[in-house]
Amino acid sequence: MELTADQKRRQQKIVTALGKIDYALPGSVEVRRTRCGKSTCRCQSDPEARHGPYIVWTRKVKARTVTKVLSEEELRDYQQWLHNSRKLRELVDELHRLSLQIVERDQTLRRDRRRGRSAKGAEPPQAPTRRHA
Repeated sequence: MELTADQKRRQQKIVTALGKIDYALPGSVEVRRTRCGKSTCRCQSDPEARHGPYIVWTRKVKARTVTKVLSEEELRDYQQWLHNSRKLRELVDELHRLSLQIVERDQTLRRDRRRGRSAKGAEPPQAPTRRHA
């Protein structure tokens, strides 16, 4: 398979960035304010009186959503790992895109070779035709 200099450079850049990633924590974090289940609580009628804020970490485990409430200290400690997970997904997506481009180019080159075209896409020279009198 033929790789261009740009494709090799891009792949090396991705590999280098992947090597810099430490721990990666899946999921997302958001800050929520909630209503409780007490019908007489002010939070039921007044959005400003909702309980919280709660820092909530959500992720999937065996196709189920798992939610944990984090303290501010836990969020500070885990923030870099959450960021690393996002960066990891971005790098894997970029590697997928690059790999698809390489395969598409390779398939085009192979198809052109089967059809007798040169690598640059030019038609092969044709033999001169003979005229019959």
